[in-house]
Amino acid sequence: MSFRPLASAHRCVPLLRAGLIAGIIVAAVAYPIVAAAGIGAQSGAEFSKHKADLLRTSMPAETSYVYAADGTLLTMFYEEYRQYTKLSQIAPSMQQAMVAAEDNRFYQHRGVDPKGVARAFVANSTSGGVSQGASTITMQYVRMALRDSATTPQEVQDATAQTSLRKIREMRLALDVEKEMSKEDILERYLNSAYFGHRAYGIYAAAQIFFSKKPKELTPVESATLAGLVKSPSEYDPVTSDQKDAVGRRNYVLERMGQLGYLSPDEATRLRTEPLRIDQSDPRNDCASIPDKYNTLGFACDYLKNWWSSQPAFGENRLERIDKLRRGGYRIVLSIDPKIQEAAEKNVGAKDGTGSPFANGVVVSEPGTGRVKAMAVNRKYSLDTDDNPSTSNPEADPKMKANYPNTVAPLLGGGSLAGYQAGSTFKMFPMLAALDAGMPLSTSFNAPHKYRSEVYDGWSPSNASGAMSGTQTMWSGFGKSVNTYFVWLEEKVGADRAVRLAEQLGLRWRTDVDRAQASPEKAKKWGAFTLGVSDATPLELANAYAAIAADGRYCEAIPVLSITTRDGTPATYRTPSGLEREVAKPRCRQVVSADAARAATDAARCPTGDTPARGSCGGWSTADSVRGTVGRPVAGKTGTTDSTRAAWFVGYTPELAAASFIADPDNPFNAVGDGQSQTPIAAVANTLKDALKDAPKRDFTPPSDHLVG
Repeated sequence: MSFRPLASAHRCVPLLRAGLIAGIIVAAVAYPIVAAAGIGAQSGAEFSKHKADLLRTSMPAETSYVYAADGTLLTMFYEEYRQYTKLSQIAPSMQQAMVAAEDNRFYQHRGVDPKGVARAFVANSTSGGVSQGASTITMQYVRMALRDSATTPQEVQDATAQTSLRKIREMRLALDVEKEMSKEDILERYLNSAYFGHRAYGIYAAAQIFFSKKPKELTPVESATLAGLVKSPSEYDPVTSDQKDAVGRRNYVLERMGQLGYLSPDEATRLRTEPLRIDQSDPRNDCASIPDKYNTLGFACDYLKNWWSSQPAFGENRLERIDKLRRGGYRIVLSIDPKIQEAAEKNVGAKDGTGSPFANGVVVSEPGTGRVKAMAVNRKYSLDTDDNPSTSNPEADPKMKANYPNTVAPLLGGGSLAGYQAGSTFKMFPMLAALDAGMPLSTSFNAPHKYRSEVYDGWSPSNASGAMSGTQTMWSGFGKSVNTYFVWLEEKVGADRAVRLAEQLGLRWRTDVDRAQASPEKAKKWGAFTLGVSDATPLELANAYAAIAADGRYCEAIPVLSITTRDGTPATYRTPSGLEREVAKPRCRQVVSADAARAATDAARCPTGDTPARGSCGGWSTADSVRGTVGRPVAGKTGTTDSTRAAWFVGYTPELAAASFIADPDNPFNAVGDGQSQTPIAAVANTLKDALKDAPKRDFTPPSDHLVG
């Protein structure tokens, strides 16, 4: 009997200890310098800096959305699927359910709940483990904000480490946050930061993924289900086959909502009997998830990613820029025109479908802006290449898969692909350089079938046909694609000048051979440059020829109409001169004189069967069907390589420029053959025809007398 009072005293020890420690903690977080709590030399000033940074910069990562020009949502980019949602757009029942589930005294405390601290300590002491937590909604928000604003692995670790130091810091910052922010603002940020499982970060994503709804449409039962997930998204996952735990957690939240007066007792009881109904959706992510209806836009989407990763406006390097795309909450509208894209898709692969080893693609660019209006190729944009055949390239690994019918390779340009030998489409560059240097279109030369170049150390190119021999001008030489005339013309103007001009018009050298030949040391002797021995992509050639259509004004290729930030303002960058410009605005510069470009266009009407304004084409041309197909003034140039391993056509009107190729991207030894040389011609001509249907006919501006001769 004498031992009973002592036993009773022992039973009171945990309670006494709880009250004492709770008091110490509350006192510690309220005191300006928390040295007694283990923070050591950290001062109140350091806490204030954390708080200021938190309040100023800690917005959670948001999903970026990609739209077609007509407003159709194509895909999204995200690491954390989230769309920030104002509290006014979140159902009141969702706000109430979260308070009931996570912090029922949210509206009574000032960031730290002393009663909650004491209650948790008692529960944890008596259970011998961690059965309750003491984190308020404000403290949880602080933790998530510190994590989201972390810029180093150490900062992430500090924000999430299971230590007393972290807990004390959260308490102190929670007190500071509540001095600066309203309860409504804190709850809004918390609801947008919380993780609900299944890649759902924030309430918008949770409502979409679990119920295919917007947050403002959630019912009390759905709200309770989602609020119950935050404590343990995997344990209470309602998508699993056994929903017992999810239902139990939901019913607990409904019961708490009834106790707090958010629901009447009868309503809370009734709602707990409802079955759990999930309407799950799987949000799109990245280019491969574009709906099948818009599958070919996957190539334009892929180009967008590559373009984005090269823009300094979004970061110091490629990794930073892609991270910004996946976390920045941008709204991106592609420049692809639905009508022109439809025309391009219809006309590529007219002879070769997706199952052909020969890729036939077309890119359409807008003169004067550089905006890409269409990208189409006879392939399906897909990561699934299991059923693709093995490549037939004798130099490749026999186990390597070919890129048809499925591929995500940048076959049209804008990525790492070197491109395809461009053939005589390159004759445009020495001609344009010569015109810009003042040489007239009438510049003539008696071009032999075979020509020995002393400038190029005795190199002796020849024409494709003996019928090309004889006196040629730029009109006739370009229309018939006379090799010996253009080697001679390149000698006169300088091969290096033609190479540098091509670079100014957007061409890049991606193979070791091309980079070596284009170097300042070797460019002067690169006689074969005019014959198109270098690789190029249809994106590059469409954009280069678009500059000629725009009177010599080159605009960088750009895949977007607009890019807006999460706050609805246009994304901008600062120029070297200090001016702030919108990232999505065209970036243009005059590369050659307008008169030189107009003269080049006059000669480029000859290959298409069109009639130049000032000269004569000499009787025949390499693509004389184009003018009749397009039905309006049109210029352009054909191109074929040795043994017709690849064939090209680049054509343009004052409104649009289009480049098409046909080649085997897997095996350059697999020649497309002369019979396929008409395929890119037809693709461009019919695409321009369909794209410009019902548009007013515009003529090219003729060159001045100075460049006619």
